[in-house]
Amino acid sequence: MSPLNETSDELDTGARPVTITVNGHCGQHAVQPRAHLIDFLREGLGLKGSHLGCEHGVCGACTVRLDDTVVRGCLVLAVQADGRRVETIEGLTERGSIRDLQQAFIRHNALQCGFCTSGMLMAASELLEHKPGASREEVREWMSGNYCRCTGYQAIVDAVCDVLATRRQGASA
Repeated sequence: MSPLNETSDELDTGARPVTITVNGHCGQHAVQPRAHLIDFLREGLGLKGSHLGCEHGVCGACTVRLDDTVVRGCLVLAVQADGRRVETIEGLTERGSIRDLQQAFIRHNALQCGFCTSGMLMAASELLEHKPGASREEVREWMSGNYCRCTGYQAIVDAVCDVLATRRQGASA
C-alpha cells in the first residue's frame, strides 16, 4: 500500500458514527470529528438553504435549530449533534410554520440577494415563538445578531412586526 493510500485510509477511519434527526428524518452518518454542522448539512446531506458566511458565528447566515434552539452551524461540530434534533430552513418551510413570515418578507421586500434570508427567518421564527408580544425595539435587538448587506434591516423589522401583529390579532379573535 502506498503512503498516499495509508493517509487516505487514516482519514477515513477518523470518521465518527452519529445518529442525527434532521428535519424529522433520523439517520446514521459517519462524520469527521472536526466537521462543522453547517458543512455536514450542506455537503453531506445536500441541504443548501443555510449558508456559510463569516465562519466565526457573527453573521448568522448558517443559523439552524439544534433541539429547538437556534445555533450557528459554523460553531457547532457535527459530532455534537449526535442523538439530537436539527432543523434547517428546509424543515421549517416543509412544515409550513413560517409561511406567513416568508410572505411578509416578500411583501415588505425584506430580502434582496437572499444570502442572509434563511438565517433571518430562523431567528425571526424563534422570536415569534418565544416573544409573541415583542415590541419593535425588541425585534430590532433580537434580529441584530444576523447581518444583511442589502436591506438595511428596516424592511426585515417591518416584516417581523407585521407577522407579530397579525398573529396577535388572530389570537385575540
